Amino acid sequence: MKIGVLALQGDTREHLRALESAGATPVEVRTATQVEEVDALIIPGGESTTIGKLLDRFGLLEPLKERVGDGMPLFGTCAGLILMANEIVGGQDAPHRLGVMDIGVRRNAYGRQVDSFEAELEVSGFDGAFTAVFIRAPIIERVGRTVEVLATSDDIPVLVRQGNLVASSFHPEMTGDARLHEMFVEISRGA
Repeated sequence: MKIGVLALQGDTREHLRALESAGATPVEVRTATQVEEVDALIIPGGESTTIGKLLDRFGLLEPLKERVGDGMPLFGTCAGLILMANEIVGGQDAPHRLGVMDIGVRRNAYGRQVDSFEAELEVSGFDGAFTAVFIRAPIIERVGRTVEVLATSDDIPVLVRQGNLVASSFHPEMTGDARLHEMFVEISRGA
């Protein structure tokens, strides 16, 4: 199973390690050709406006939308979640988004960098808590009818799934716990 990590900005290396630990063959993705060569893709955290502009500049937006429309599994973490959302709530839009998941998201809703925190989450299907790292994280304010909430923090959805699409408000790659990456590999194998 060849799973790409969008390598334009963000925690690329950490996601590659977690995917390898989860039994996938991880590859960095920077071009439309590389998008075509992977079975699934992770969009890491970073700065969503910058990542979106780079997706546009390097001609990746339409190929990604097309692959996801054809069923390619996609996992967005933090900024990746923002890029996947079909609605941005509040005054901070995120241009150059994929808009492939039926969720409404508010950017940087947990505060600034100094407001970063960790939380122990109960994740649907997991034995034991999952430590989640929130850094300038978005809040999921709305989930569509076909979106499943897999974890919440203070009753707010922070991990969601819609078919082959998975998105988290937090950075699962930062803790050394590869269970979410393992879950995504399994989803990808079933696609």
